[in-house]
Amino acid sequence: MELTGKRLVVTGGAGLIGSVLSNRLAVDNDVLVVDDLSNGIRKSVPDGVTFVEGDLTDRSLVADVITEDVDGVFHLAAADKYVDTDEPRAQFEANGEMTYNILERMDEVGVSNIAFTSSCTVYGEAGEPTPETYGPLEPISIYGATKLADESLLSVYGHTHDFTVWTFRFANIVGPRFGAGVVPDFVEKLDANPETLTILGNGKQEKSYMHVEECVDAMCHIVEHADEPVNIYNLATQSTTSVDRVAEIVSEEMGLDPDYEYTGGERGWTGDVSTVLLPIDKLLDLGWENELSSDESVRQVAREIIDLLD
Repeated sequence: MELTGKRLVVTGGAGLIGSVLSNRLAVDNDVLVVDDLSNGIRKSVPDGVTFVEGDLTDRSLVADVITEDVDGVFHLAAADKYVDTDEPRAQFEANGEMTYNILERMDEVGVSNIAFTSSCTVYGEAGEPTPETYGPLEPISIYGATKLADESLLSVYGHTHDFTVWTFRFANIVGPRFGAGVVPDFVEKLDANPETLTILGNGKQEKSYMHVEECVDAMCHIVEHADEPVNIYNLATQSTTSVDRVAEIVSEEMGLDPDYEYTGGERGWTGDVSTVLLPIDKLLDLGWENELSSDESVRQVAREIIDLLD
């Protein structure tokens, strides 16, 4: 789908990724953002974008924002984006209900293009590289389970309702926003106490960190160049970074040399996958390539977050 001159709905458009995506899409398209602001920030929604505050578990709201003149939906909204949630049943039920409401409404009014932000947590604790064809998919968190359930719903609509579906399985997406992952967490901790940094787990957790701007660029590239009924793509860098290395980079950028203390264990929290190896050969074959490595993404975001402290 060419992303020019379209009417597009972005759910979760006040979030870290959603706000950057909305800003990108709004250059050449008419964009409507819907967000209940439970995770998003209102001021992050770019100027020139229509904003609707509301809960997508409300079918009447979904009917209001998805109308027959819409060309496509970017579905980023989630009731709870934490892997170690305090309310797992509510997370699973709300996220599934939102996705089903959106798909039913799209089908009802003849809108057939949807892009969905999934997660590498659907792969579970594979312990090996996980291309898009990897299986069986055995998530170890409710968050991963709800993303996999949503992917299943999308697959049904792609294969039996003539939809075109783009599903993105994210690595760790990092950007300049407090509360959005390990990089701002370390910046805030070191700003409060420059002498000691507490690291969840053992610091050896190894994952890919992708800058939000490159993530959004890759998403748009996939939507514009992939046209199967169901298109599933890993989004990551071609390298990984350990949590200890994240701590080193953040410390370097802040001009600090703190002592590290660890909470212990291989996982930072319940449901945490300690090692994620996410190949992006399929994305590279589509003609897109990262400019930033995982370490470079962490360093750039660390600088951006530090600038926000001033």
